[in-house]
Amino acid sequence: MTDTMKAMVVERLGPPDVMELRDVPVPTPGPGEVRIEVEAVGINFADVLAVAGEYLTRTKVPYTPGMEFAGIVESLGDGVTGVQVGQRVAALGGSGALARYSVVNAAGLIPVPQSLSGAQAAAFPVSYFTAYHGLKTLGRGVAGEWVLVQAAAGALGTASIQLAKALDMKVIAMASTEEKLSIARDLGADVTLLQDDEERVQKVRDAAGGQGVPLILEVVGGKRFQESLDMAAGQGRIIVIGNASREQANLRPVELMKRNLSVTGLWLTSLMSDRAATAEAAQILSQLVGSGQVTPQVGPTYALADSARAFQDILNRKTTGKVIIEPQR
Repeated sequence: MTDTMKAMVVERLGPPDVMELRDVPVPTPGPGEVRIEVEAVGINFADVLAVAGEYLTRTKVPYTPGMEFAGIVESLGDGVTGVQVGQRVAALGGSGALARYSVVNAAGLIPVPQSLSGAQAAAFPVSYFTAYHGLKTLGRGVAGEWVLVQAAAGALGTASIQLAKALDMKVIAMASTEEKLSIARDLGADVTLLQDDEERVQKVRDAAGGQGVPLILEVVGGKRFQESLDMAAGQGRIIVIGNASREQANLRPVELMKRNLSVTGLWLTSLMSDRAATAEAAQILSQLVGSGQVTPQVGPTYALADSARAFQDILNRKTTGKVIIEPQR
C-alpha cells in the first residue's frame, strides 16, 4: 500500500463543483476503528445538502463527502472484535467515503448479506433502514394499509415500495415522469400518479377508498407539504424524511387537530443510536434481502473523478435508484 490515495475534498461549501480530486494521506485506524477499502459509495440527497451547507448538522470543512459505503475490511484498530479482515461490510461513517480507503468506528459497521455486490451493499443501509423506520418504527404501518410514497423511483422510494409490499401494505407511488412510474409499478406499486397531475390530491384520496391515506412518507416539503396534509386520512401519520424542494413548509397546528393528524420527523442518524431498534431492523431487513423479497436498486454508477456530475444529476432529478460512485475507477 502507498502512503497516499485519491479522495474528493471540499474546502468551501457550495454547489457540487466545489469538490476537488486530490492526493491525501491514507488514514490509519485508531482504537475501535477499522480501515475499509471502499468498493462503492451510495450517494444520498443528504450528501448533496451537506456539500451545500444545507444539511441538518453543520458541515465542517475541509472534509471528504460520502456518508454511506461498502467495501472490504482491510485493517483493524486496537480492540476491534466481531469483524474480520477480508469481510465485506457496509458502513455509515458520516463522511469520508469518497476515497480509496476510509476509516470508520467499528460501531458504524452494518452487516450485509454476503450475496450482495459491493454496489448493492452500498445502496442498502440508508435507504432500507430509513424505509423500515418510516413504515414501522415511527409510521406504525400494518398489513392491508395504504401508504403514499413520494419520489417513488429514487433510492428511498424504491426501498419503501419493496419493503411496504413485503409487509403486505398497499402502495400509492408518485414520481415526476412516466418512466419513473413504470419503475414503481415493476416493484409492486398498486397505484401510480404523476406528481404534477392537476388532480393529484383527489386522485390519491380516491385511490385509498375516498378517505385519504393513513400513512405518508413525505420527502418533498415546501408547498407540497400542505398537499400531504390534504391527502391524509383522519388520524393519518405523516413521516417527514426529507425536503427535496429545499423550500420552507408552513404548518398550522390547528389543521392537525381537525382530523387528529400526526406529523413525525425521521432522521436516521439519531435513530441508529437506538441499538435495540437498529438490531431489530437489521434482522428483519437481512431476512427480506436474503429471501429475495427486497433487492437494493442500484442506479447509475460514476468514477470518483465524476463525483460532482453525480451530485448534480441528483439535483437535476436525472437519476433513479441509488447513485453509486466507485472510488477504484
